[in-house]
Amino acid sequence: MENNLFFYNTLTRKVERFIPNEDGKVAMYTCGPTVYHYAHIGNLRSYIMEDLLEKTLRYLGYDVKRVMNITDVGHLSSDADTGEDKMLKGARREHKTVMEIARFYTDAFFDDCGKLNIKKPDVVEPATNCISEFIHVIESLLEKGYAYESGGNIYFDTSRLKDYYVLSNQSEKELLVGVREDVEEDGNKRNQSDFVLWFTRSKFDDQELKWDSPWGTGYPGWHIECSCISMKYLGEYMDIHCGGVDNIFPHHTNEIAQSEAYIGHKWCNYWFHINHLNDKAGKMSKSSGEFLTVSLLKAKGYAPLAYRLFCLQSHYRKPLDFSYEVLDNVGAAYDKLVKKIGSLEKEGEIDREQFHLYKEKFQSALCDDLNSAMALTVLYDMLKSGMSDATKYALAESFDQVLSLDLTTAHALKETERKVDDEMERYILDRIEERKKAKKERDFATADAIRAELLEKGIMLEDTREGVKWKSVK
Repeated sequence: MENNLFFYNTLTRKVERFIPNEDGKVAMYTCGPTVYHYAHIGNLRSYIMEDLLEKTLRYLGYDVKRVMNITDVGHLSSDADTGEDKMLKGARREHKTVMEIARFYTDAFFDDCGKLNIKKPDVVEPATNCISEFIHVIESLLEKGYAYESGGNIYFDTSRLKDYYVLSNQSEKELLVGVREDVEEDGNKRNQSDFVLWFTRSKFDDQELKWDSPWGTGYPGWHIECSCISMKYLGEYMDIHCGGVDNIFPHHTNEIAQSEAYIGHKWCNYWFHINHLNDKAGKMSKSSGEFLTVSLLKAKGYAPLAYRLFCLQSHYRKPLDFSYEVLDNVGAAYDKLVKKIGSLEKEGEIDREQFHLYKEKFQSALCDDLNSAMALTVLYDMLKSGMSDATKYALAESFDQVLSLDLTTAHALKETERKVDDEMERYILDRIEERKKAKKERDFATADAIRAELLEKGIMLEDTREGVKWKSVK
């Protein structure tokens, strides 16, 4: 198929035309979350922009298979194989088992993705489901001389590679202990750039998750997980690998090293990386400043899709500065946008010439290194034009296949919710309290009956981690 999609490839360090390995099909991989805590909005910026890429590919006619891992074991607090296991840290914090933590925060992650209209990948695979695959690849790397055992652990030998730093474009000198704060001396390594494939001597006496292996009881390192999960579902040739810029080194660098050593040829042609979200303290993270989540924004009165619009207004390769003042402005703009589209007359003849003209403009913006800001400009220009309402509405529906801002439904939903009068709202809240009491007393029949009664009246209840939410569905 003819394709004019261009985007920045971290591997070649230039914007280049995307050409998949197989015509019309795209094998795409996303580094998923380490599920030890909620995802903050900085994490979710990456997933929004990766979602934009996937939906652009589908909009252009590609058949996309997208795979994502869930890291529920092996990710230490430093990406350089040092520090505490993040999953164990989460379990200790909440006095739960590691798997309880993993299940809860996996559900929370996809709940947040749902609020932001981020499409769930075609395949989602927890690392703990793939232990046999990790062991098989590590055995092969040992046999080929790319790995070695030392101090009870299995390490990848980076000295066997001609260009270990092909993705990061860094020198070994830059990565020496004392130059970077996140690198600690490991006496078991032959080279300080080597990395752990399998821990056979746990760093923690109470490490919960361990498996038998040819080298003793242990657990996988973080980097091996993405390589094996992607190859399990996408094969030995991958088109696009996505992640945040902080994944470039060492995580993605190590993925390339071990994958290509194992399969014996180039693994992935295009690497797509998203820049950081910053606040006034710098790069947003779980350990500094206010821990901003989608739920917190929602509790403060911001529509989650206003945050999606905020991200789409900036280019994925540029750092994005967050502030509530900016989000206030974006939220107001979002409300105005969906109100404008909601006021359009849907019925009528569509001007096919104008429809195709603006669709081509929209596609051209996306094909120009995923210029989402320009794509939004095309949307606004279209709404200001003199074409018929029916044509505008049809274009808004079409554009929303990629933008995913609920352009044609958000305003109608808000108007419907406003139709619930004060008396009805008090009744709903009273029934929610009665249902809450019934559930506490384990009277689930009454609780279900209250839910069914409210649904019959056009009120849908949703149980969330912040409590019970309701919305009008008639």
